Amino acid sequence: MGKGVFVFIFGMLCSIVLPAQDNTPKYSNEFLNIGVDARAFGLGLSMVSHTADASSGYWNPAGLSKMEPDHQLVLMHSAYFAGISNYDYGAFATRLDDSSALSVSVIRFAVDDIADTRLLFDANGSVNYDNIRFFSAADYAFLISYSRRLRVLGGLDVGGSVKVIRRIVGDFAGSWGFGMDVGLQKTWKSWNFGLMGRDLFGTFNSWSIADEELAEVYAQTGNELYSRSLEVTLPRVILGASRTLSFLDQFSLMTSLDLVTTTDGKRNTLIRTESFSVDPSLGVELGYKQLAFLRGGIGQFQQIKDFDGSQSWTFQPNVGIGLKIQEVAIDYAFTDIGDQAAGLYSHVFSIKVDFNVVD
Repeated sequence: MGKGVFVFIFGMLCSIVLPAQDNTPKYSNEFLNIGVDARAFGLGLSMVSHTADASSGYWNPAGLSKMEPDHQLVLMHSAYFAGISNYDYGAFATRLDDSSALSVSVIRFAVDDIADTRLLFDANGSVNYDNIRFFSAADYAFLISYSRRLRVLGGLDVGGSVKVIRRIVGDFAGSWGFGMDVGLQKTWKSWNFGLMGRDLFGTFNSWSIADEELAEVYAQTGNELYSRSLEVTLPRVILGASRTLSFLDQFSLMTSLDLVTTTDGKRNTLIRTESFSVDPSLGVELGYKQLAFLRGGIGQFQQIKDFDGSQSWTFQPNVGIGLKIQEVAIDYAFTDIGDQAAGLYSHVFSIKVDFNVVD
């Protein structure tokens, strides 16, 4: 019965979001699709069905109600493109009672200290390095998430996130955006199922552009300058399943699969149509006494064209390790091992700290 409910809801979500994909640009707010938490990167980002900590506010807010400690703090850092850009994440979650939880999350992806050389030459045509100014191109997201366990279907976890997005490009342009995510989780025997609707009703970013800062450059290049524009991020639906098995009394093995369905037309993914695309990701986690963990995952399947004109499939393999000592968990992931995918590899570090109220 639980499986049937998930299939029904998945079909309803698709019927809502697919008609809206015409004439909408792809890759809007793409920094929100990178992922958070080193454990998730080690698992190939397949998290929707089994996430159960403070990072659930991002992955699937329904998982917050499964969080074991009373309070939890998560911090993550990663650098991309040889340190040119920095990606940081933090979240704090707290249990409200035995069946509900609340979290606050912050995400920042930025390229800092970009040189503005428009005034490099002074009025006399001489180079004046003192005129160089520096600015940042930064994307921020702020999420408030809530989850509750319902007494239906033997226990169904539901949750939602409201997010505010702020994007800035120095003093030249900036935008504010608002969106909502909704998720479900269901446990059946040793299986976990998850359903996540990200940007479920569309996320809208309203951009404002500083005319006075760019007017001269646009006039020289013959481009038309717009002072305002609206950017829409279409929904994506993520269906996940995972299973955990125990063996030899001290070991556990968790396998997970996520199917990420985008609704903005054909993308370069493993499964694609004119209306939607599906990108699968898989992860495996081997645990020892719930203290030490070894992880592996694959995802981001893409077809690329080689120099000889032939086409081949690539994917991104990730590995990770984790160590939990009492209330502190430290995780590390190394993405794109062996340079299999088109992107560059990255090191991802995160730490989780549990806080329990002492009676």
